[in-house]
Amino acid sequence: MTRVMLCLVQATAPSWVEAALQNLDALLIDHAHCEIKAATNALSLASRATDRKMAEQLAALAEEEVQHFRQVLDELGRRGLRLGLPPADTYAAELRAIAHRTRSGGRSPRETLLDRFLIGALIEARSCERFRLLADALRERGEGKLADFYDELFTCEARHYRVLYDLAVDAIGSEELARERLAELAREEGALNARLGGEASVHG
Repeated sequence: MTRVMLCLVQATAPSWVEAALQNLDALLIDHAHCEIKAATNALSLASRATDRKMAEQLAALAEEEVQHFRQVLDELGRRGLRLGLPPADTYAAELRAIAHRTRSGGRSPRETLLDRFLIGALIEARSCERFRLLADALRERGEGKLADFYDELFTCEARHYRVLYDLAVDAIGSEELARERLAELAREEGALNARLGGEASVHG
């Protein structure tokens, strides 16, 4: 049975795992692009950091995402796959739209930064959940090396989630406000996950 983890309110359907295993090449290509986007997002947030410590944490996060990209790129090479152009990222785009829509009075710069951190945290949480599912499924079908890789990423994504959540608290200056906003966005993400979760992509 799929279990909900971290801040998520809606578990990924078993059909996602089936789609991922049936088209693992497509999933790996999408995963590589996700790592590029995660690194780019961390650097973009670093340029908006409120202090040096925040900027350093985001720079370290970006470096780790680049390392993960290289590891997925190596796997693509072993399989004779090309990276190609990035696919449309409906999931992330809709999360950003939700953040705008659910603040009817507009957002202050601090609230905008808060939302960006929390959206990043949600994306990491969903990746964490799915990498756990993928690792277990790969191990069951005898792909131990790739399963080990996704086991490692499962741990990393959980840590990235915590880093981004803690930075959200720092950005808004209140854990209560950050927690309440995360719960609101997580409910919306759950509905989005239920609607999108059928393709061989990390968040599709």
